Amino acid sequence: MSTDAMRPLNTTPQGSTARLGASLHVKGEISGNEDLHVDGSVEGLIQLEDRKLTVGASAKLTADVVAREVVVYGSVKGNLRARDRIEIKKDGSVVGDLTTARIMIEDGAYFKGSIEIDRHAESGEKDKDLDKPAYTRAAAAAPAPAAVRTPAPTATAPAAKTN
Repeated sequence: MSTDAMRPLNTTPQGSTARLGASLHVKGEISGNEDLHVDGSVEGLIQLEDRKLTVGASAKLTADVVAREVVVYGSVKGNLRARDRIEIKKDGSVVGDLTTARIMIEDGAYFKGSIEIDRHAESGEKDKDLDKPAYTRAAAAAPAPAAVRTPAPTATAPAAKTN
């Protein structure tokens, strides 16, 4: 009998990383509770809440990503959200919006999109309106401009002319 058949399905050795090989193409959603290294292509959603995603040099992702940490050596078209950090290496390419607590973009990397530094993400605090676009959250959080009182102009009578 195979030892794989005897091993419980929910145990994953610490430090192990699942791999999606260069010849594999996935359309749909990938979710899980282990680190993932992608060298193939993925279209859809990758959701690894508390894990690390590594986008290999030959990888092509057209996907939104939610993970603890994202490291990009290949090509990503989609939004990246990482609770801890996002790294775009020198040959990496990202077209999409980034939301993370820490960011590193090496010289030579390509990036087109916006970056939102979410200071609360790393500490585990949840922001109730993260589903809203960043510009609407910023407008709601900004204090309303204070009303400015200007004194009413006073009319002065012309000085009497004396001869």
